[in-house]
Amino acid sequence: MGRAGRRLAAVPMALLALATVYPLLFTANVAGKTRREYVLDRFSPTGSPHAENLVTAWTGVGMARYAVNSLLVVVCAVALLLLLGSMAGFALSHLRFRGSGALFLGCLAALFVPFQVIMVPLVRIMADGGLVDTYPGLVLAYVAQFLPFTIFLMTSYYASVPRELVDAARIDGNTLYGVHRRVMLPLGAPALLSVGILDALFCWNDVLIALLVMPSPEHRTLMVGVTSLRGQYAQDVPVFAAGVLIAAVPVLLLHLFFQRQIADGVTAGATKG
Repeated sequence: MGRAGRRLAAVPMALLALATVYPLLFTANVAGKTRREYVLDRFSPTGSPHAENLVTAWTGVGMARYAVNSLLVVVCAVALLLLLGSMAGFALSHLRFRGSGALFLGCLAALFVPFQVIMVPLVRIMADGGLVDTYPGLVLAYVAQFLPFTIFLMTSYYASVPRELVDAARIDGNTLYGVHRRVMLPLGAPALLSVGILDALFCWNDVLIALLVMPSPEHRTLMVGVTSLRGQYAQDVPVFAAGVLIAAVPVLLLHLFFQRQIADGVTAGATKG
């Protein structure tokens, strides 16, 4: 492709990048306005940003508490997802047992089942087990929803590890758990990092599961807290925009610092195995 072709191809890419960045810039601009400035002209650049909106959004509906809730749940859910997904990926890619192929196909099929299909029986089962409105309940709900995705990617990645390494570790006297801990986990560290980041983004951005499993206000996650902020400050759009900005900053930083790992995780299933 010549220089003219590259420049021509850059035009739609630049437009796509602008369409992606503009909502964030618009939200940041609105968050810096007073309510009067927003009513008079919502699209003009703000002259002097007002940090009071961020303070109001952070303290108005307890978003600090919601952020702690989200962080606690996401860390526990991602740790459990990586542990179970790595062990299942090792078993499905290197161990031969009856039903292993059907089990992998079952995990693959679970990727195509929308959460809306299973949310009613899931919540009823959790209610019967006393897990509704508890942190362990939300962690288990996230694990149940995102584990098939984690297993699929880890199985695809581990399938590229030579079987000779596993056989050599077994000859050295390692049990299957020892092989997983000493061989598969170090070799799978890049995939675990990529999948962990994707799982963290899925859990952090979730609203529906958290809204169903954690109904009480003190147990809300940050994204659910943003929706409640909209209801409380429906007439004060700058405060609501400040709350959206607060919730978006961790995701934005994660994308900026780990964009290569995120891309590797998205393409792992297509390039491994």
